[in-house]
Amino acid sequence: MRKIVRAKLHGIRVTGADLDYHGSITLDPDHCEAAGILPLEFVDIWNKNSGARISTYVIYGERGSRCCILNGAAARTCQRGDEVIIATSEYIQESELEHIEPAVLTFHPDNSVRERLGYSVGRDEQNRLTFEIVHYD
Repeated sequence: MRKIVRAKLHGIRVTGADLDYHGSITLDPDHCEAAGILPLEFVDIWNKNSGARISTYVIYGERGSRCCILNGAAARTCQRGDEVIIATSEYIQESELEHIEPAVLTFHPDNSVRERLGYSVGRDEQNRLTFEIVHYD
């Protein structure tokens, strides 16, 4: 089994940090649904401003709010306005790699979606793996 990226929110900005909450990251359900991220799903978060890397689980916030709120201990890893990358992963058989299409969203500074992308793996004429970024917008 190989661990691969299944979905990614790239460059979303932190809109809040709530140290007194139980933990997790609160995200707009619209963003999660567009990328295929489920509530309670574990995600890795990489802070582009500080370099901090954490793992936590997703809870859905208010639909349409464009929120990205780090809660509990995770709140200490960021500040409002920090740009983060949020990624989910899954384990697959290597033979499945050519049949998956991870969803990737990129964001404007106001957390509106800039682009909808995908990753595609295939094979060339010599049967070597290839990689392509697919633009859906």
